[in-house]
Amino acid sequence: MIKTDMNQNNIDNRCEKYRSFFSKEYLMGPNSLRLLDEMLEKYPLKEGSRVMDLGCGMGITSLFLAKEAKVNVFATDLWISATQNAESFKKWNVEDRIIPIHADANDLPYAHDYFDAIVSIDAFHYFAAKKGVFEEKILPFLKKDGVLVVAMPGLKEELNEEQTEVMLDWFEGNRDDLDTFHSRKWWLELFGNNDEYEVVLDFDLDCFDEAWQDWFESGHEYGIKDKKYFDRGLGEYLSFVGLVIRRKK
Repeated sequence: MIKTDMNQNNIDNRCEKYRSFFSKEYLMGPNSLRLLDEMLEKYPLKEGSRVMDLGCGMGITSLFLAKEAKVNVFATDLWISATQNAESFKKWNVEDRIIPIHADANDLPYAHDYFDAIVSIDAFHYFAAKKGVFEEKILPFLKKDGVLVVAMPGLKEELNEEQTEVMLDWFEGNRDDLDTFHSRKWWLELFGNNDEYEVVLDFDLDCFDEAWQDWFESGHEYGIKDKKYFDRGLGEYLSFVGLVIRRKK
């Protein structure tokens, strides 16, 4: 697959403008802004395009897309209400570029062939780690030649028995959560060869350490908990998987 170089200084400088969002009030896991920034550096979106931010959380990735990529955003999330995000977008003076939507990724309320791009940062693995979900529930909303841009936590390689026990301990015994974490190779095999779409970019993101460190330092109780597991070696198993998938014409 295609791999590209990026300018880490550009990413650091662009993200630095958003440091006030590196806090427990906005982060819901490893720093989504760093993940998004690296994806946009490696695969820029066309200015003015129509983009669904799928799993937007507290809306900071939608803010970044609107301000830095200069696209029109449909900020879509199940856990955070549209009203709450609308209030944030108004406060940030981007309400004319972002439409907040409360929706389930398995039942999206949009027209087919509607989006130039769907971006999903630290969310895709929650709802798409099963055969056929992407093809049936997400792909139809992309225009022909539109792209899905994904950055999500994953594994360097599939787990052995000892590693599985550590991961299950981290997830407090919840195997459903464990089953969402997979290697880039696993994801590529899940998508496989298909007449409707093609994987045009796949890589493990470079910002792994920085994104997790921001989470640890956010003050969030789950960030503090995660740091304890990283101190036990959990981070040696993990990666961030980056994918760009284009719907064929």
